[in-house]
Order: sequence, then C-alpha cells, then structure tokens
Amino acid sequence: MTREDAVVVIGLGRFGSSLALELMKSGTEVLGIDGDADIVQAHNGLLTHVVRADSTKEETLRQLGVADFSSAVVAIGGDIQANILTASLLIKLGIGNIWAKAVSEPHGAILDQLGVSHVIYPEKDMGKRVAHLVRGVMQDYLEIGENFAMVKMAPPQETVGIPLAKTRVRPVHGVTVTAFLRDGAGWNYTTLETVLEADDVILVAGETERVEAFSRLR
Repeated sequence: MTREDAVVVIGLGRFGSSLALELMKSGTEVLGIDGDADIVQAHNGLLTHVVRADSTKEETLRQLGVADFSSAVVAIGGDIQANILTASLLIKLGIGNIWAKAVSEPHGAILDQLGVSHVIYPEKDMGKRVAHLVRGVMQDYLEIGENFAMVKMAPPQETVGIPLAKTRVRPVHGVTVTAFLRDGAGWNYTTLETVLEADDVILVAGETERVEAFSRLR
C-alpha cells in the first residue's frame, strides 16, 4: 500500500464504513481502524487493511504506520472524547489532510480549534440535502460552499423546444444549465444552441435561493 495515496479511516460505523467502501470503489487504498472486533471482522476483505485498535493511543497509531499517511478521516461518532483525542493525535503525527466528523456545532468548534483541516457534519448535511429535495421538484441536490448549489431536475416548460440562448435562463433566473441527460445516453455539456426536450434531465448551477426557485418552475 502506497501510503501517500492511501487514506486512514478511523471509526467504521455507518458513515465511516460507507466512506471507506466508496474510497475502495474509486481505487483508493484504505486502512480501516475500529475498536469493535465484530465490525473489524465484517470489513475483513472489503478494505485494503482493517485492524482492531484503540485510536486514542499515540503509540498504537505509530505502530500501525498512521504517521506515514497524508490523509485521514476521523469517523467516530458515538464517543466525542475519542473523536477529539484521535483528531489531536493525528495532528500531532503531522498528517496534512484530516477530515473529522462532528455531531454538533460545539463539537465542530473544538475540532476547528485543534486545527483539523476539514470538519464535516454528515447528519446535518444530509438533512439539509433532503430538505431541499422535499421542497422542490429536484431529483438531486448538491450544495457547493455557503451559497452555491447544483441540482438535477426536469427542464421547466419555458426551456423546452428552443435553443438555450433564447430562453434567457441566466439573465432572468440567475442560474446556468450546465449539462443534460437524454434517453439515458450519458451526460452532455450544454451550449447556447442546445435544445432541451421535455423528457431530458438537466444539471443547473447557481446561488442556492435562485436554484431552488428555478426548480419549482413547471
């Protein structure tokens, strides 16, 4: 395992397991660490390496070679103390890119103060995403930064049957149709000459409020 390109995932609960398996699917090698023997056994053969260990012990992490990795994820959610201590040890070991799961704003603030590179809120972020999907007619939603989003949706009637240049989507609605999917044949970038069909699926990018408003058009 080339550790500069591999990722350590500490905590193999629902979030950590899902993340680790997705990394494996993308071709990234993963060292999984968890303190539960049953969880470790369940991931045996699914990850590049998986070990049962106490991530709050510095010597244990050193013995596992964690200090040689450039990226690590602290996915521990049930034990905030273990989460924070593990994150602090990873920082001490000099790992450059650390993602740590936070279960609350105060928890996240502590991780920020420690110097964690990326603090993530899986439950909060998923709740926000589902809320956006429920409110509109979006098929999928991705928030990019504080006030920018991309959505997957059906094209509003006013955009169908004429070139995008004539729909004036950007000047009127403040969003951009970036790509379209037709007949399951794969995504294509849009141009000013693209003519959308009613059964197409489109990707729309823009400020969050404008994208939400656009998704409600019929």
